[in-house]
Amino acid sequence: MIGGYMKRIALLAFAAITISAGVAGAQEGRGAPPPPPPLSPGASQADVDKVLAAAPANLRDQATVIKWKADWTYDTLRKGTNRLVCFDKSGLAGQLPFSLECTSLGNLDRAAQNMKFESEPDRTKRQAALDAAEKDGSRAKPEFGSVWYHLMGKDQATARTHMTIAVPGATTQSMGLPDNPKTGGVWIMNAGTSTAHLMVPGE
Repeated sequence: MIGGYMKRIALLAFAAITISAGVAGAQEGRGAPPPPPPLSPGASQADVDKVLAAAPANLRDQATVIKWKADWTYDTLRKGTNRLVCFDKSGLAGQLPFSLECTSLGNLDRAAQNMKFESEPDRTKRQAALDAAEKDGSRAKPEFGSVWYHLMGKDQATARTHMTIAVPGATTQSMGLPDNPKTGGVWIMNAGTSTAHLMVPGE
């Protein structure tokens, strides 16, 4: 059983890391890719282009782009045709001065909830709220196997990329992967929680 989980997750990690090359090659075989979808009325192309810097190149042109509002709802700047959604968190409460993020459309409830918790400046209160939501089951779960792409830093010039793969509820027992980085390979961070995600060395 564990062997099967390991094979599945190894394939998942490999696919997430190499997807750009594979899709790009497939697109070359099909000819020119479709043009990007149109912007929503009132949306700025500059805002959309900034946010899409966090997206994998092969998914960028067809990704959805949103803009968060103060109440953690959002406006859609561009409705895409694939499952990727990207947004700008720069300077919002609890966020870095430059912070862009992309993930699956199915993770928007989780993303909104994350930002609500992160807006609490008191670390102790913030962690207590997270723990309580985890315990009572109100913590929104991300899609299993979905990828979170980040581009973040003090400013755009020094921003770094970071990618994780969500595996909510995963444990060493269920997946056969370690819950620490000591072995030097892929490992599960926050194992056993809705926040459990795969960490890939070098990411």
